[in-house]
Amino acid sequence: MSKPDDALPLDRAFNFEGQVVRHGAIGEGAPLVLVHGTPFSSQVWRRIAPIAARSRRVHYFDLLGYGASEMRDGQDVSLGVQNRVLAALLAHWSVEWSGALPDVLAHDFGGATSLRAALLDGCAYRSLMLVDPVAVAPWGSPFVRHVRQHEAAFAGVPAYMHQAMLDAYLQGAAHRRLAEETLCIYTRPWTGETGQAAFYRQIAQMDQRYTDEVQSRYGELECPVSIIWGEEDEWIPVERGVELASLIPGARFTRVRGSGHLMQEDAPEAIVGEWLTFAGAIEP
Repeated sequence: MSKPDDALPLDRAFNFEGQVVRHGAIGEGAPLVLVHGTPFSSQVWRRIAPIAARSRRVHYFDLLGYGASEMRDGQDVSLGVQNRVLAALLAHWSVEWSGALPDVLAHDFGGATSLRAALLDGCAYRSLMLVDPVAVAPWGSPFVRHVRQHEAAFAGVPAYMHQAMLDAYLQGAAHRRLAEETLCIYTRPWTGETGQAAFYRQIAQMDQRYTDEVQSRYGELECPVSIIWGEEDEWIPVERGVELASLIPGARFTRVRGSGHLMQEDAPEAIVGEWLTFAGAIEP
């Protein structure tokens, strides 16, 4: 199946420690950085980025080991490395920003990645908006816990079984049923010999210690923070969002009815609306 007409172009390659990270940028204006989560790719922002690009320079990328970025055996794709990838990209992109700080919009693992980059790598943001982020313990579904214990067995299952599990797993991220063409956008990178192994590799490397490492420091964040959460999120319950907001002084918290974990598909208008309100209210 060909790429969808609205796919974001990933026409740039960044070398991170000898590995290729694919990225792209659209629009002109103050910088906005989009960070996706697992098991997704930058295409999760394909409906939102063009709207933001009407007034912003929008940067996006595929996490190391995800989407169009390099996948290889033995690769570290954990949360322990993704914050360093983000920090390196921010330094690379900042050359064209004339000293401006970026607004950051992050989902799921992208939330943990952005939080770690701020608290461990000293990355500065104008604002940070988090969509159903992985940030507060405990996290990790029963499927994730099981795969972590049996990575090799899952990586070697027949392709048709892998596809069935992958489809079911991703459907569970959304409150509304995903259309077949939408599901294909998210499953395509994880198919084939390389993609299938990469899918189970990233799950096997999910470790709560990477959020435990920074959870007690969320109060140190210096930029305005907005948290938006799907009330029907079956991957990470909305109560985690309430707790996260309580750990960040002054954080905004918004519940979104009728949305699961994959708000970009269930309620993209809620993300756009909150971002416009939140980022627009911050003084230059």
